[in-house]
Amino acid sequence: MIYVIGTLATVALGLFVLSFFMNDRMRELENQVEQVNMTMMQSNYQLKKKMKVLEEELLAEDLTQEIMKQPPKKNEAPKTLPLVDTVRSMYQKGYKTHYIAKQTNLSEHDVHSMIQQQKSGGVQT
Repeated sequence: MIYVIGTLATVALGLFVLSFFMNDRMRELENQVEQVNMTMMQSNYQLKKKMKVLEEELLAEDLTQEIMKQPPKKNEAPKTLPLVDTVRSMYQKGYKTHYIAKQTNLSEHDVHSMIQQQKSGGVQT
């Protein structure tokens, strides 16, 4: 009986020590899941960034078309050029100058000049 208990204790101790040297399959699986999660988060972030840029471009294009289609008011004579009005309107709505330049087929320098003239009172609206 003593031999059986001793043998069982020795086997148990040997298996316990052996368990420290074996690969932990759960840890590997957790690492793989974490890597997949990080990859998905990066992809999601990049996709959201691209969607934001596309939405801004589409909104700027829609705004430009809407402004260009608006007929002048009957009781007021247009005092400025339609392009200047378009640039001023887009700038006041918060669009960046490079988007305005792209939508109106102007250079960024021209857009900056128009905005500065409008701010300084050089162009009457």
